Parts: sequence; C-alpha cells; structure tokens
Amino acid sequence: MQPVIEVENISKQYLIRHEKGLPYQALRDVLVRNAKQILKPGKPKTIESFWALSDVSFQINSGDRVGIIGRNGAGKSTLLKVLSRIVTPTKGRITLRGRIASLLEVGTGFHPELTGRENIFLNGAILGMHKAEIKSKFDEIVAFSEVEKFLDTPVKRYSSGMYVRLAFAVAAHLEPEILIVDEVLAVGDAEFQKKCIGKMKDVSGSGRTILFVSHNLPSLSSLCNKGMVLHKGTVNLPLSPIQDAISHYTKITQHLAQSVISQRTDRQGEGGIRFTAFNLLNAQMQPIDIAVCGQTVIFKLDYCCNKFEAKQIAAAIGIYGLDGQLFTVFANEYAQGNFATAPNSGSMYCTIEKFPLTSGKYALNLIVYCNGIMHDWVQQAAMIEVDDGDFYGTGKTVASTHRSILVAQKWKME
Repeated sequence: MQPVIEVENISKQYLIRHEKGLPYQALRDVLVRNAKQILKPGKPKTIESFWALSDVSFQINSGDRVGIIGRNGAGKSTLLKVLSRIVTPTKGRITLRGRIASLLEVGTGFHPELTGRENIFLNGAILGMHKAEIKSKFDEIVAFSEVEKFLDTPVKRYSSGMYVRLAFAVAAHLEPEILIVDEVLAVGDAEFQKKCIGKMKDVSGSGRTILFVSHNLPSLSSLCNKGMVLHKGTVNLPLSPIQDAISHYTKITQHLAQSVISQRTDRQGEGGIRFTAFNLLNAQMQPIDIAVCGQTVIFKLDYCCNKFEAKQIAAAIGIYGLDGQLFTVFANEYAQGNFATAPNSGSMYCTIEKFPLTSGKYALNLIVYCNGIMHDWVQQAAMIEVDDGDFYGTGKTVASTHRSILVAQKWKME
C-alpha cells in the first residue's frame, strides 16, 4: 500500500528584510518616503535568509496518528502549512493521496461575515463535498460543536473558543482522508480538548490519517501511535513510536536547560533586565542539588540591567513536568506585589517554606516584566530534581501526582 503522505527533502526559506536607520514612522511618512524613492534611492536595506525547514523527509501511512514534537521555532507550524498547501516549499516534493482538512489557527477556513451555518457548507465545498453529503453530517457537526444557539450568527462575533469548537467539528466530521491539527485546540477548555482527542481517535479508527502538533505531551501520548521530533527546522528524530519520540524530546529540553542562562540566545523580551544565573538553595542559603518535598527551598535568580532603570518589576517562575504540563507558578506580583525598583545587578529570592512538589524532575521557565512590558523570558531555564519528603509531618511521603497547585511564597530583592 502506498503512503498517504510522502515528503522528500522539503525546505522552506524566508527572506527577512531589515531597513537601516529608519525610526518609527506614521502611515503618511511611509507614503512620502515611497514617493521619494521613485526619484532617488532610499536608505540601504539588508536581507537575511532564514530556513524554517531544511531537508525534511518522511512517509506516513493510512491510519497513522502522528505527533509532531518540538520547541517553539522548530518548524512544526511551517511544516503543517506546507502540507496544507498554504505555504509553498522552497525546495523538495510532497505527494498527498486524499483530501486534507486543516485546523491551524483560530478562524482558518472561515469567512468572518458568514454565519456558522453558511461556513459549514463553505468548508464542505472547499473539501470537494456535495451539498447532500454536507447535509448528512450537519446535525452531528452542530451537536459536537455545541454552538447551535449561535448557528445563524456571523462567526466574526464568535469567541475564540466557539470558533475552535465549530472549526474542529467541521474538520473532523466532513471525512477528510488526512486531518491536520495544530496547537489551536489549546484555546478550548479541558473538557472540549478531551472530547476532540476522542473524536480524533474515532477518525483514525476508520483508516484516516492524523497529524497533530501540541506541546501537551500527555495528549500526544494518548492520541498518537507515532511521533517525529523537529529541532531548528530539521528532523532530529525520524518517525518512531510515540513514547520514543517523547523521551527523545525530553532529553533535548533537559540538555538545553543545562546551558548557562546568561549565554542563552533563545530568549524573548525587550532585554532591559535579564536573568544571568539560577541557583537552588536550602533554608541556610546553601546551594543544593536536590530539593526535598516539605522542606524549605529558595530559588535564587541573578539578574542584570542593561543601561535600564527597572521599575515595577514582576518576576515569575513556571514549574513544568518533563511532559510539558504546568504544575504551578511562583510570582511576586501575586504573592506580595511588584518590586518598586531594582539595582543595576543583584538577585531575586523566592522562598517556599514547605516545598509542595513530589519526587521527580521538573523544568523551570523564568520571566520578568517591568511596567507591564516583558523584558526576559527563558524557557527551560533550569532543571530541578525533587526527593520524597514528609510534607504533612505524619512520617509518610506523598505519591507523585499531576495536579497544579497554589503555594504561599515570600519574595525579597538584594
């Protein structure tokens, strides 16, 4: 049997144009500048080449449920857009055998001025279905989406959640041979996500193929039978059993987290204030390698300001399981309010008097805002390991759970 999808050495290049020496300009300034450029050359421009995908190859068979895994910027969404024929590859060849339905972004494939009812028929027509076929599925689509009350309302008035409900219902029920779903399901509530996973399992059971991109590794594990890991636009792990792909991705994130924070270039934000180091301390302010559940743990975040007067500083630490599931967030803004100012360099300390996480390994994301503007965001900035401990003082340890928690915290700055 021939593969449903064959991808041979696909590459996608983007050209990023930088115009030097131009400050912020209003629309009238741009129009005047463009008019002048007809008569004489303008400011010099530089063009940067960026390869979002590079020599990606794989084959997917009918009925496969494939998870595409990778960090932000790995090329996952670009790959799905190429497969959906939204974006043309710069190099390479793709062979698709069957109709494709894609759900890549909120609103994909919907006309905002048309009603929900009209968009169902429009999407069916785009997929090449006859009106009678669409009518036969119409009631199932409406029931699944739970937007019957707003069916004759233009979709431009839908909330993002309603949009996704209807878009997924249309894509999943109109029987495409290939269903492509990006991170968009994260917009819906947890119950709806669970419902979508169940529907995709049903779809694949009838021999249709699914490509699913998500940072939610438990969802990928539940739905997919195969996985592929992308890293910086290339295939870091070819198609493999899904658990092997998840394990491989986890090792990548662990390796990146161990790099020195001050040298990390894969960070976001204005950069006026930046994290430079992370240390885990005990109650005696001594460095420790392993935190113990129920004991005092102190997070020490070193920072520096880059010729920037930091005010109204809000720092936060997001703690994630290695499967990408968020456990909790420690944030001075919520615990006791923003720091009014900060010295040019120093440390922030977050003290958790009874550390609440059970044994295991966890990834930390660090983020800092000044006056409501994000200045630094480092994902997988560090890894910590936690040992069992007597959290309740009863002489018993608590088994590992996967539940988000809220914790009382104390913050200070030196």
